[in-house]
Amino acid sequence: MIKINNETQYPIADTLFVFALDSEAGTVFEGKNKLITGIGKVNAAIELTKEIHTRKPKLIVNLGSAGSKGFHKGEVVCCTKFIQRDMDVRGLGFKLYETPLSGVPPILEYGLKMDTLKEGICGSGDSFEMNHSETDYNIVDMEAYPLALIAQQENIPFLCLKYISDDAGSDAADDWSIQVHLASEAFKKILFS
Repeated sequence: MIKINNETQYPIADTLFVFALDSEAGTVFEGKNKLITGIGKVNAAIELTKEIHTRKPKLIVNLGSAGSKGFHKGEVVCCTKFIQRDMDVRGLGFKLYETPLSGVPPILEYGLKMDTLKEGICGSGDSFEMNHSETDYNIVDMEAYPLALIAQQENIPFLCLKYISDDAGSDAADDWSIQVHLASEAFKKILFS
């Protein structure tokens, strides 16, 4: 069982574990309903949509690495708010991060909260951020926003846990390549113990 809190838990067999890269899953998730989407928002959206219609999961869990200046390397953070950080149509009168004419607010609030973890706001975009200075979000990744949006639209509970692999600064690429391999063990301790 995946225990979210004292009141909420889901069978592992009904859970879809979603990663961008196999290196984030390691060997911990072998034999489980695992989906590797590939990097980026479009790949994540395509692969999750196909998988939902094939497996019909009762819970979607997005697990992966992320950068942050506000959390420490090696920490796992639960994200319940999401921003599409590369959406900027202010030139046409829309708010920063707002997808025009979608009816979705600039900050998407969707996701389960694990009581034992700190909460973060995830900014997803199709770039590896190495100069993070935004204050609207405190975690950066490349896939969580569309995964949360699709889960919400399909009315499937969504849990998003991000392993902080780097500080989204000038050393982010080097830090990420080392830290990404430690993510699956950190997720194992939280989800399966």
